[in-house]
Amino acid sequence: MKNIFLFFLFQFCLFFCLSQSSNLESFDDKPFHFGFALGFNQPGFYLEKKSSHIFIDDSLQSLLVNSNGGFTLGVVTSLNINQNFKLRFVLPSLSFQESDLEYTYLNPSNFQQTIYIKSLRPVYLDFPVLLKFRTNRLNNFAVYGIVGLRYGIDMSSNIDVNNGVDLEDQIIKLKKYDFGSEIGGGLDIFLEYFKLGIELKLGSGMRNMLYISPGENSTTFDNAIDSLKSRVWTFSLTFEG
Repeated sequence: MKNIFLFFLFQFCLFFCLSQSSNLESFDDKPFHFGFALGFNQPGFYLEKKSSHIFIDDSLQSLLVNSNGGFTLGVVTSLNINQNFKLRFVLPSLSFQESDLEYTYLNPSNFQQTIYIKSLRPVYLDFPVLLKFRTNRLNNFAVYGIVGLRYGIDMSSNIDVNNGVDLEDQIIKLKKYDFGSEIGGGLDIFLEYFKLGIELKLGSGMRNMLYISPGENSTTFDNAIDSLKSRVWTFSLTFEG
């Protein structure tokens, strides 16, 4: 339903803009623009398994990252360098992300499979700074690309939680701070009263987010991971006046 709604929204905006005379002709003459962004995200991780890990009582058959999706809200500030280049700040941006790590073990004594699901629910307060490079306007349309950096703070960090002995209760801890790159592109549609941006971007983390508390032994689940770096696809709509 979400994809169908977005498709018809895009078709409506396309038809509306093609049938209109040029809108917001002085938009690029202003030094600043403000607005907001609404997005749907598909989080995940670049996962590297630890090949040197030795299992004593059981054997890890698979380790998968499953995404449950999430959403993003942000305040947009755009600084016009010229008609084709902008600096864009989405400060702050609040990103709710949901994904799971699925561990499948096989007991060698009876060949019985056991699956453990470890949920990851970070809520990031993000501070992205992006360079936007845009084509010249074609009536009420312009295509653009974006590239930049992002710094994030996990507002729901679980690093202070004590891991229990029971495997069912053990959690995967993620570091509180993350940083990485963002790259993407989109379409600007100049409507009568505001500019609508339709955008898709990929955020790639540069930091190993797996966290083990000082003085706390690593868990069976931690020992299977060598590196866990964030990755998130975001489809967003931006509204600027």
